[in-house]
Amino acid sequence: MQTTWKGTISFGLVSIPVHLYSATKEHDVPLHQVHAKDGGRVRMKRYCEEEEKEVPYAEIAKGYESPDGRTVTLTDEDLADLPLPSKKIIDVLAFVDEGEIDPLMFSKAYYVGVADKAASKPYALLRDALVESGQIAVTKIALRSRESPAVLRVHDGTLVLQTCIWPDEVRPAAGIAPEEDVTVRPQELRMARSLMETLSEDFDLEQLHDDYQQALQQVIEARLQGVEVPHEEEAGEAPDNVIDLMEALRSSLRRAKDAHPDRTGAGGGAAEAADAAEAEPVEEQPPPRRRSAAKKTTATTTATKATTATKATATTKPSAATSKKSTTAKKSATEPKSATEKKSTSTTTTRKPATPRRAS
Repeated sequence: MQTTWKGTISFGLVSIPVHLYSATKEHDVPLHQVHAKDGGRVRMKRYCEEEEKEVPYAEIAKGYESPDGRTVTLTDEDLADLPLPSKKIIDVLAFVDEGEIDPLMFSKAYYVGVADKAASKPYALLRDALVESGQIAVTKIALRSRESPAVLRVHDGTLVLQTCIWPDEVRPAAGIAPEEDVTVRPQELRMARSLMETLSEDFDLEQLHDDYQQALQQVIEARLQGVEVPHEEEAGEAPDNVIDLMEALRSSLRRAKDAHPDRTGAGGGAAEAADAAEAEPVEEQPPPRRRSAAKKTTATTTATKATTATKATATTKPSAATSKKSTTAKKSATEPKSATEKKSTSTTTTRKPATPRRAS
């Protein structure tokens, strides 16, 4: 592995001679510029405007143009002689919890290796101290004519130096998130958590691969062999807004379950929570007090109508018991009667229809 930087970690009065090695690499398919008409290679040439000719790379230097149009030329020697303490020293400034560093600040990572055997003991001391404390070391380093903050942390038993950008280089996020007051209901939050748990079960980051690079390689192979270039089926347009958030969450959860039917364990709890969330009503309606009152009024009206109808029926069509009582009252008209019986007889006689007179 090629050495990127050589220097020393300064840990108080402890010095650790180290080398830095690039910890990451990109696997892009190498592409270059060509003339679309005939496929001729297009190259970028270093052209001097003053002499109107191409100049070799060895004669290239860095320059700065001031606001008034003057140009200052800086050579490699000027940059190498900068009075910068962090040029060859990684000075440990403090130890903080990893959560105190915003991930937006993280940049390129480098493995830290010892420069000689004498550095093994202090290297292991710093590494084990970071592991035991659960903290990271804040440092500064100058790399490629640029000084930047950095952190030292442990990865797989190896110290890793990760450069960062300066705090004032992080742009503010004001005005990007929705500013209106949005209320998330409890059942929506539970459904989202269930979906998160289902998607996270048995997830293995190592199984991820670059689909774009694979598809690009297939197109290149097809061009080389002179066959038809493979095309992907057009995907449907994504909705520009979410009309029913709960229905979208339910559909997403069903799709995740169908894609991973063999997942068990924590997913069972997530699935049960999702089913419980699905069973809950989408809208929380207040108690139907007015509707109950209406039902009560209707029932009262119905009961009143039924009572009225019963009374009307009894008045229109007297029962057999009433007729028998009336006949008995007629037969015993000559017998002494109480005041109540007289009143009943009188009432009965009054209600009896008059008999038409016979013609003489």
